[in-house]
Amino acid sequence: MSDEIKPGLKSPFRRKLLQGMVALPAISLLPRGAFADVPATSAVNTTGLAVTDTEVTVGILHSVTGTMAISETGSVEAEKLAIEQINAEGGVLGRKIKFVQEDGASDWPTFAEKAKKLLVNDKCAAVMGCWTSASRKAVLPVFEQYNGMLYYPTFYEGLEQSKNVIYTGQEATQQIIAGLDWVNKTKGAKTFYLLGSDYIWPRTSNKIARKHIENHLQGCKVAGEEYFPLGSTQFNSVINKIKLTKPDVIYAIIVGGSNVAFYKQLKAAGIDLSKQTLLTISVTEDEIDGIGGENIAGAYACMKYFQSLDNPNNKTFVPAFKKMWGEKTVIGDVTQAAYLGPWLWKLTAEKAQSFDIDKIAAASPGVEFKGAPEGYVRIHENHHLWSKTRVGRAKADGQYELIYETADLVEPDPFPKGYQ
Repeated sequence: MSDEIKPGLKSPFRRKLLQGMVALPAISLLPRGAFADVPATSAVNTTGLAVTDTEVTVGILHSVTGTMAISETGSVEAEKLAIEQINAEGGVLGRKIKFVQEDGASDWPTFAEKAKKLLVNDKCAAVMGCWTSASRKAVLPVFEQYNGMLYYPTFYEGLEQSKNVIYTGQEATQQIIAGLDWVNKTKGAKTFYLLGSDYIWPRTSNKIARKHIENHLQGCKVAGEEYFPLGSTQFNSVINKIKLTKPDVIYAIIVGGSNVAFYKQLKAAGIDLSKQTLLTISVTEDEIDGIGGENIAGAYACMKYFQSLDNPNNKTFVPAFKKMWGEKTVIGDVTQAAYLGPWLWKLTAEKAQSFDIDKIAAASPGVEFKGAPEGYVRIHENHHLWSKTRVGRAKADGQYELIYETADLVEPDPFPKGYQ
């Protein structure tokens, strides 16, 4: 398995991101007297973080260049929107949020280097960042060594828990296992062809998927399993194998710019996703913007958020996001999960009455965000979120239409028995 990044497609969103960065209002400082009952800095910051009487500094660490920019740009946009909204409400513990942004450049060692810079040099009170599991694994030792707090927004394979991370996306039981159960029950699926990019998340996720298919879904089997380096653009060989194998389900965990080539080549090969079931857990709605809705229409996605969700929180969130980043912007699952990070950190700091990392970690369980666009979330003792599982079907307009959701929140279980 290789985690090497090869030259990929440049993000079609980078110009939009840079424009948004320019358009984002400069963070202004309100006079000290503008805040009521502001706790003393000495009381809320006992460990030397970048906290003053009027400001608190956080980090934003995502790829805005390289193959992962197509996926991570939305996270940056969502985090900046949340920070702007929090500042408009008076900030956190009476302090405006100032952010320092670094580019992970779709390269895992770069993520680790930038994470250290944000914690050691910039002394950030929290960092919102990463997308791939490879980037998270690269920075995790840094956050644990220097005792930082990372808010990680991407659905992932689970099998991890850290005092220094709040996982705002879903883990395997909430997405992988739930999605396979749904497609087996509703589509009668028995054979699965597993595809993925070649790094830890797709490989581990498909390991979990294979165990579930072979051990828990009666009469089901894996018809094939293949991986491709990040940035790959040639999929004709595996598409030919899929056409010969005729699996009931193409189970796709391809990430980043490779998705553009994959779905275009599927369509060019005559695979009609209105007839051939494809279930993805990696293509969010903001990524469809680069793929083209006409190339992925008919595919199913198992995630916890779609832009079309009909609830009061989302009806406020979507227009605010589009006002800041453009009316044609489409909002995906990870983008929404990234939006949760600054808000959950704010709520936790206010609960703890401190920015100190140990106090933030201890206060996190039980923190709830009733304003979440997905509806409602709560932090579990294992630092993951209670959330609903949903399935959507891609439309030509680039959005997923919600067709299924769990009635209740699903408890996170990052270490499911029998899947490790």
